[in-house]
Amino acid sequence: MKELLIGFGVLCVIEGLTFAAFPQAMRRAMEAALEHSENLLRTTGLSVAVAGLLLIWFMRYGL
Repeated sequence: MKELLIGFGVLCVIEGLTFAAFPQAMRRAMEAALEHSENLLRTTGLSVAVAGLLLIWFMRYGL
């Protein structure tokens, strides 16, 4: 549980710095996301989540 909270904290730091450093680019990215279908956003989100889970798994337990 501790590692999950650390990971969430790192995510918040990275996202917060991205919004602080590049607010216009983040606004354009959010506007572009609104133009895509829900299915595409859902598929992309699930794919990124699975890729992240696999990365964590391999870094933690190896091949």
